[in-house]
Amino acid sequence: MAKGGKNRKQAGAAPGKTRYKVKPWEWAVIGGAVILAAWFGWQWQQGKGVEAAFLELARSGRAALAQVETGRSAGGGHIALGQPMGYPDQFPTSGPHDQNWINPGVYDRVQPPTKLVHSIEHGMVVIYYDAPPSEAMAMLKQWAGLYTGPWSGVVLTPAPGIGEELVLTAWNRTLRMKPFEAAPAAAFIDQFRGRGPEHPVR
Repeated sequence: MAKGGKNRKQAGAAPGKTRYKVKPWEWAVIGGAVILAAWFGWQWQQGKGVEAAFLELARSGRAALAQVETGRSAGGGHIALGQPMGYPDQFPTSGPHDQNWINPGVYDRVQPPTKLVHSIEHGMVVIYYDAPPSEAMAMLKQWAGLYTGPWSGVVLTPAPGIGEELVLTAWNRTLRMKPFEAAPAAAFIDQFRGRGPEHPVR
């Protein structure tokens, strides 16, 4: 009898389990995380689709690489900070250059050629534009968004006065396009990006 009473007392003394209630702000955090994950997944899928289309264009444009101009190397090396440098070509593809470089991306202001040459030495492809067709610019921006590595990226920079022409450059390589042709442009980018003399990564 006493034993049973003791058991009942112990059972009654045990604290009951309370179910945790998720607070409204926690639901908001969870929902935000789910949305963010879905958005990143969608972006990843979109990027893979854009790259697949780019690579297909590059394969189909291989023959156009025969039109690429190969320049004579003007060497390399760094110039003093602020030192002017005269290049023999409006779109230099080698030569002494600034200690700093232009990072991959799309620019709406003219960039210093001394820094662009350093970008090319890294292995970036630098594309000059002025007033290309909107479809061409949209496609080039997509590609620039795909390739943003410091040793294999794409730089889009203005070159006032060239109109609809596009000039694609890599180390000692140039491809001038008027009108824009997607397949040859993709083939050039795929062939030469990441293969600069300073630190080839492809």
